[in-house]
Amino acid sequence: MSTCSPGAAFLRAGSQDGLAQSLFALFASSLAISLVFAIIPLCHNVVVLAVVMAVAGLAMGCIDTISNMQLVKIYQKDSAIFLQALHFFVGFGALLSPLIADPFLSDTNCILSNSTANASSNLPHIRKSLVPHHPGNLSHYDLPMKGMVVTRVSYAFWIMALINLPVPIAVFLLLYKERMVPCWGGRSHPLLSADELAMEARPGDKDELSTPAQRPRAAAGHDDLLSCCQSRNFRGASYTYFAVHVTGALVLFMTDGIVGEYSGFVYSYAVEEPLAVVHKVAGYLPSLFWGFITLGRLISIPVSYRMKPATMVFINVVGVLITFLLLLIFSSSVVFLFVGTASLGLFLSSTFPSMLAYTEDILQYQGCATTVLVTGAGIGEMVLQLLVGSIIHDRGSYSFLVCGMIFGCLAFTFYAFLVFFHRMYPKPSPELDDASPDKAAVPDDTGQYQR
Repeated sequence: MSTCSPGAAFLRAGSQDGLAQSLFALFASSLAISLVFAIIPLCHNVVVLAVVMAVAGLAMGCIDTISNMQLVKIYQKDSAIFLQALHFFVGFGALLSPLIADPFLSDTNCILSNSTANASSNLPHIRKSLVPHHPGNLSHYDLPMKGMVVTRVSYAFWIMALINLPVPIAVFLLLYKERMVPCWGGRSHPLLSADELAMEARPGDKDELSTPAQRPRAAAGHDDLLSCCQSRNFRGASYTYFAVHVTGALVLFMTDGIVGEYSGFVYSYAVEEPLAVVHKVAGYLPSLFWGFITLGRLISIPVSYRMKPATMVFINVVGVLITFLLLLIFSSSVVFLFVGTASLGLFLSSTFPSMLAYTEDILQYQGCATTVLVTGAGIGEMVLQLLVGSIIHDRGSYSFLVCGMIFGCLAFTFYAFLVFFHRMYPKPSPELDDASPDKAAVPDDTGQYQR
């Protein structure tokens, strides 16, 4: 009867622990989001609301990192298709949420008082005055601050909390099924039986050919949530190893930053001169943008099966650059603003999953690319919105497109550096590839999760 070698057993135990950590983190984060959405309508203090929103942001960041990391770990070279599917549902949720909230939003003031009628008529003027760049004087507009609150927007938050609730329930059922719940499941059983594990590890002596220093390297960066913080993973790494991480994160810093700033300020740009689009029409622009992001991610699922991630990223960054150039040239055309918004959504749609798959492929799934890239994208989405908002306020609405053009140029430049470092990155030798535990580890991980 075949037995599992010590190296394969070591790798498998680490993967089992990493899966349990990831599932517990997913359960806690998804449950926290449902609780946050249920609590938000009850927050009557801005400090309490800020704390609650911070908790929601932390939970969403955990879900984003873990889901991407586990898909890369499970499917590796086939992960591009699954990453595109994952991010399609992210975009679909972003498109669906406003539609759920819309029936509960009011076009009039939400506080009833003696002056409600006058206040409601002032709301369009106030919205116009709040547009960045030369805000008007709001002191002469009468808005009641005291009275009976008649808004129904709380129902939208509670509906979203209920819609999200099946997610933590499903994760908990998976934990229970795999006997990973400490107080209920008893001892955790392997996702592969002993016989199957022996078959996956055969020929069994391959692990003995590698040195002890090579064994933990087989899944470095993906074994658990904190493995990227361990200094042993960086020993002996070349400078190109770090350069690939940094340049990949900088590309997503720019592209995800463009997503955040464009969706956040395209309405403000449209209602200002020279376009002066009607407020109701301008309100369709963010929805159009997110709609085409969702459509683009759906299209990218079959496309990623035929096209390499590097090629898709190149098409995306070049498309973003050309779109912003045309938006600058036809800056006085309302029609082209809608066409450009749709085009920008299509090109930005698959950038994140394609870049993640490309970077992990360069690093042979042994680096910390998923964590680094998700962090870079999140920081870019936060920082560039603040930067563009302040520039629009000081320089006018036209600077909105200029900033997008600059960010697009930077994204293309960082992508060119990434391709350069890819060519310089050391390739694994065939002899080492055949003798290393990576060969045995890959099917072990894949079979372990697909069961």
